Amino acid sequence: MRCSLMLRCQKRADRVGKVSLSQMMLLCGLLFVNPLQMSTCSAEQKLPNILWITIEDWSPDLSCYGTRGIHTPNLDQLAAEGIRYTQAFTTSPVCSTSRSALMTGFHQNYIGAEQHRETNKKPLPHGIRPIPLLLAEAGYFTVLMSNKIDCNFLPDTRQELFMGRDWSERNPDQPFFARISFQETHRPWHRDPERPIDIGDVEVPPCYADTAFVRRDWANGLESMQIVDRRIGQLLQRLDSEGIRDNTLVIFISDHGCCQIRGKQFLYDEGIHIPLIMRWPGKIPPGQVCNDLVSAIDLCATVLDAAHVQAPVPLQGISLFSEKLKEREFIFAARDKMGTTHDAMRAIRSREHKLILNLMPERPWLQFSAYKEMSYPVLAEMNVLYLQGKLTPDQQKFFAPQKPPLELFDLHKDPFELHNLAEDSAYSEVRENLLMHLQEWRENVIRDRGVLEDFRALHVFPETCPAESVDEWTHANVNQYDIEKHGAPGWYPTRSLKDWMRIREQWEPYVFREPDSTMKRPMVTLPYLKLPSSRE
Repeated sequence: MRCSLMLRCQKRADRVGKVSLSQMMLLCGLLFVNPLQMSTCSAEQKLPNILWITIEDWSPDLSCYGTRGIHTPNLDQLAAEGIRYTQAFTTSPVCSTSRSALMTGFHQNYIGAEQHRETNKKPLPHGIRPIPLLLAEAGYFTVLMSNKIDCNFLPDTRQELFMGRDWSERNPDQPFFARISFQETHRPWHRDPERPIDIGDVEVPPCYADTAFVRRDWANGLESMQIVDRRIGQLLQRLDSEGIRDNTLVIFISDHGCCQIRGKQFLYDEGIHIPLIMRWPGKIPPGQVCNDLVSAIDLCATVLDAAHVQAPVPLQGISLFSEKLKEREFIFAARDKMGTTHDAMRAIRSREHKLILNLMPERPWLQFSAYKEMSYPVLAEMNVLYLQGKLTPDQQKFFAPQKPPLELFDLHKDPFELHNLAEDSAYSEVRENLLMHLQEWRENVIRDRGVLEDFRALHVFPETCPAESVDEWTHANVNQYDIEKHGAPGWYPTRSLKDWMRIREQWEPYVFREPDSTMKRPMVTLPYLKLPSSRE
């Protein structure tokens, strides 16, 4: 069954010139065997409602994607009634940068929104406008049904970007564009008293130590997704009860990959591979599974396509209704700073291979990240095992003090991206081809600014950490160094074994808490660093 969902007859007619109604209907019949599509090709059809559901920090770990242990019947049903994409990827592995791309249809680097937790936001360049504003101009009532916007550009407030908080506020028969985010899959995770998951039922990737501690944390994340699935089920039931299901395009997506130590913030598939499901009764045939390469920014083009809206500046994504989707050879992603953690990476991925260009190879993957050290129990578990020499060779690789400039993976043979083939002569042609296309993308699509000297911060800090931890030293010296400009020091390891053991001990009762427990997440590190006002 073909993956391009629905090539609207009007668009095909526009390309071949004026045609009669009978010719247009014949054209529809040639394109689609299913007669349901033939009655929906008129350009004068009623505009669809659009419900865009986003979850946070989650990979394709749903039962309809084959993940063990988890039970997500509502999303499974949504997929059965529409189309499920197996090869969908975000443009950036953290929320504010990925959401900046999702709000505009452009790569975050192209619009100057690539630095996570940007403190000096600027208006969008090049005549680009956020998707909700374009839809509002086309007559849609636009709503944000949750709180999170988290974009690195101006405008960035609910009042500037959306018209209301619920589609019930719209005028009668007015189409709506509604966005809603569910945050339960973001740390801290919530246990599910209705359907707790046994640690024996989960599958831990080989890049993680297979301990009871890691398994329990992994299962807790899956339980949190089950809670989200029930909330999404209630939202979908509302469409049914209000009689608007059949004229509503439903999109389900995650902003980026899962919040584990090798996922969020990194360009491995664990950080950029995301779930994507769409349903549109009568327009998207049910029960489809699409293996084409999809970028998250394609959704903006898809939404405007469905709403018959022309963007003032051509978007960088491709409508999922377009046959061009099948022609795509690569998807691209980028990572830049994460708060005070400075790093820069670029990635190109085909169906068979992934190449990651590390622009700051002198820094370790696991340099200090205040967010991760205070939020990820598995980070403490893995650091303890690493410093004790108990990790496998594949697990140890991510704890190296430096990164290679290039990483190349054969995704068919090595789906967990553990074996770097960048120096393997058998893959030299693959490497050079991917490097060429990545460089073209950097130069011609995102106009990559690369890494500035201040950002890299070589020779700014002492050579080694003078304190027990990078956390402690950074807090003590925030007024002596410009952390906002240079970021936190890249010293590694970030803590002693003794300190990591202390943190792991604090995490243990929380990780193993009962499903109905009200225990709060422990404060295992110093609080977030409060930076002085920006310097001139």
